[in-house]
Amino acid sequence: MKTYVILRRDGWANAAELERAAGVSSRVGLEEMPDRVKWIRSYVTKEEGERVGTVCVYQGVDEEAIREHARRAGLPADAVIEVADTVIINEDPKAA
Repeated sequence: MKTYVILRRDGWANAAELERAAGVSSRVGLEEMPDRVKWIRSYVTKEEGERVGTVCVYQGVDEEAIREHARRAGLPADAVIEVADTVIINEDPKAA
């Protein structure tokens, strides 16, 4: 599988709405598309007011599988970008 970064700007009204969407996303990936996509991690971004977005890291067989997952889960996918390489200088920080 290839690795992709997905930009989902201003996708949800608040963190609770995002949490519900994450549950749907997880179910779709695990139950409907387990051999085509794999959710690795997401970074939640602060948007205007209480709104939130995400930058997500997924693995998928191709870009269309990533976009299909988003469609099935009802998620925005403003940009889907294939990752060329990974450079890790420090591990991700722990949540506060």
